[in-house]
Amino acid sequence: MGTITVERREVEEGGVVAVVTLDDAERRNTLSAAMVQALIDAFDDFESDGSGVGAVVLTGAGRGFCAGADLGDLGAHGEADAAEREAGLRAIYEGFLRVARSSLPTVAAVNGAAVGAGMNLVLCCDVRFAARSSRFDTRFLQLGIHPGGGHMWMLQRAVGPQAAAAMVLFSHILGPDEALRLGLVFEVVDDDALVERAVAFAASAARNPRPLVQQVKRELMLPPHEHAAAVNREVKAQAWSMGQPFFAERLAQLRQRLRK
Repeated sequence: MGTITVERREVEEGGVVAVVTLDDAERRNTLSAAMVQALIDAFDDFESDGSGVGAVVLTGAGRGFCAGADLGDLGAHGEADAAEREAGLRAIYEGFLRVARSSLPTVAAVNGAAVGAGMNLVLCCDVRFAARSSRFDTRFLQLGIHPGGGHMWMLQRAVGPQAAAAMVLFSHILGPDEALRLGLVFEVVDDDALVERAVAFAASAARNPRPLVQQVKRELMLPPHEHAAAVNREVKAQAWSMGQPFFAERLAQLRQRLRK
């Protein structure tokens, strides 16, 4: 099962940009337990004193950025009691919350679809670039599950309450141009130039003194207690939704479609 690959690129005038690729293209880069742990370990390493990494670019292998949480993991948590569901959900959340907590500047290079928890991973990055093939799909309600991980709080901060409602309640999927217009992404780039453009952009931060950049990022970050409060609210609602018959029914339907 794929996890991630890491490439450290030295940039002109000094500095290192780490390119992290979610590397499970066959399964559309779903956030498996192994991938979550690999992301945690990678960011711990990047932030260590001797790493030299000054900024991080996140992208996906193949034709998609991230299709969300692993369906097998979700299905297993759905059969547990409420406390176990919450613990299982928080373990999935760590894949993107570790990115949100990073002291280093982060850039999402979104190729193809970002779905569900994959949308959360996008939202947790400081700046977002979109390929022309990209699309942004919350998809929680279609799966019969409440959004989690502070999704609605982050989404409203990014695109405003009306667009967030359109995406979550009405299943509206954003293409790259609409995502740019709404402020979800900073720039739209041709697919074959996406990662190089994101690295060139990240290099500007990586060249600056790392302690200074980290201090500035701390000031720029949204109040963490607000995101934490949203996570705590949503995890209870999400755990509840996973215990309902409609979640099991829709999960089974989705698995059936994927087998065809």
